[in-house]
Amino acid sequence: MKRLDAIKIGIIGLGTIGHAVASYSMEHYAKQIEVKAALVRNESRDYRLPASCLITSDEDAFFAEDMDIIVEAAGHTAIKKYGVRALHHASFIVASIGALAEENILEELKATAVQHRTQLLVPSAAIGGLDRICAMTLEEIDRIELVTRKPPAAWYGTLAEVKVDLSSVSKPTLIFSGTANESALLFPESVNVSAALSLAGIGFKNTHVRVYVDPTVTQNTHQIIAEGFAGRIELSLQNTPSANNPKTGYIVAMSIVKVLRQYTNPFVIGV
Repeated sequence: MKRLDAIKIGIIGLGTIGHAVASYSMEHYAKQIEVKAALVRNESRDYRLPASCLITSDEDAFFAEDMDIIVEAAGHTAIKKYGVRALHHASFIVASIGALAEENILEELKATAVQHRTQLLVPSAAIGGLDRICAMTLEEIDRIELVTRKPPAAWYGTLAEVKVDLSSVSKPTLIFSGTANESALLFPESVNVSAALSLAGIGFKNTHVRVYVDPTVTQNTHQIIAEGFAGRIELSLQNTPSANNPKTGYIVAMSIVKVLRQYTNPFVIGV
């Protein structure tokens, strides 16, 4: 990766994550990161972004902008719809990582990146330790497991509503136990972490996931356990839920901005 003095980015989706990426970039790193354009469904809304940022629902207008990196922050459907086109023009950061669990999508995006000399970038987002997990894959890994716990408020609008009464649940309740490819597709907004862990480690079908609705926690929590030739890692993370969307946490947008800054910083650590 060649260091740039500044990068130009586009954002697909200005929901909770996309708007936070734009705000962090412009408020704290404006000299390093220029937000050129955002592709949205409703361009009449007030997104409180400067006039210099093109806000459009016109796909052609968006992709006509000169961008170094395009950030997806609009869900699984956006990756299917725009991923290949984005990689024709620029490197592509995926926030909705669970979409890569679907058959053929990941391979198609990787092939496009190779063809156009761009990069498909997956941030750590809501979890950590992916650098260690990636390094461990150089030798045998025996087990990778993820346990996710989120408070009831984080599960409204998801499959969890069918499995448990979120308004009255009083103790930690297991709502899923299985492989990461199943969890990523069943809970597209809530368990993207299982997809990131799978891609860094031993694959979707070999990564075991347990998911809980847990009224005893106030933060979105993730526990990672990995064992293999290189040793053992056990990592526990607690993420503050976003006030606007408790399914996700502030750290997701912060993680994406961290990736963007790596393209301009002369010193990079933790890659």
